[in-house]
Amino acid sequence: MDSAATPLIQSIRRFNRFYTNILGLLDQHMPDSDFSLSEARVLYEIGHTGNCTATKLIEELRMDPGYLSRMIKRFETHSLIYRVKSLEDGRLYYLYLTEQGKKALSKLDALSDRQIAQMIGRLAAEEQKELINGMKTIETALAAKPVLAEESVIIRSELKPGDAGWLIYLHGWIYAEECGYNSVFEGYVCKTFYEFLVAYNPNKDRLWLAEANGEIVGAVAIVGHSSPKAQLRWFILHPQFRGRGLGNRLLSEALQYCREKGVGRVFLETTEDQKTAIAMYRKAGFRKVAEHENNTWGKTLIEQTYELNLL
Repeated sequence: MDSAATPLIQSIRRFNRFYTNILGLLDQHMPDSDFSLSEARVLYEIGHTGNCTATKLIEELRMDPGYLSRMIKRFETHSLIYRVKSLEDGRLYYLYLTEQGKKALSKLDALSDRQIAQMIGRLAAEEQKELINGMKTIETALAAKPVLAEESVIIRSELKPGDAGWLIYLHGWIYAEECGYNSVFEGYVCKTFYEFLVAYNPNKDRLWLAEANGEIVGAVAIVGHSSPKAQLRWFILHPQFRGRGLGNRLLSEALQYCREKGVGRVFLETTEDQKTAIAMYRKAGFRKVAEHENNTWGKTLIEQTYELNLL
């Protein structure tokens, strides 16, 4: 492959040049500071890493050992750090910030915050959100382990404009990518949300939205029907947020709501290819009560109905 002729590679290289200019060269000194950016980062890692060692710093920062050694000696000379010999290994020394070092790091943090605030201050709130989401996308795509899945998640029930549209997108995208469903399925989801929104009654309907960094990453809903019966709908999770208990948390919230409302029976409709979700339903006590064939979503499917008696 001729990398010079590859648009993707050229786009990444262009971004690298742009971002390097934004950050400045590592040898440059930060404004109003005697530290270079690389020195500031080493101080930060020493201050925020438990049992920090020179080896950890070399591995984490991919720094030349000789350069780091000279930097650590300078920090010691200026009483910014001190070493403590490991009790388990006499050849190993842990690095810690002195009180003077902590003050220096606090000043550096404030300088960095001010620089970033100035850089993004001209952006509107929505542009700032898009910037952060773009950074998270890059970090997640190129990291050795998922980044988004480590972020804190909040669950809200307040229904906001745009929520339904985002959930329709999630359903269309995930079910197409993972299950091969067609656009007819997305149209079906649109129809169900339309019916839900025009008849929405907060006394019997509830939507739980899992949100990270201002973006919806999961959901579940209870739609009230006749007095003793309700339907569980739109149970979905972004792939990067699976396997951390969020699905169980959403399902538990929905079922607890039904118990509090005195709902006697909860039912849901799914397809037999949703093995993980079905396992969760069964574990919660749902039992299959009906099934039929569906050929409208781009493949032959077996739709199934599950019920849970709460009384």
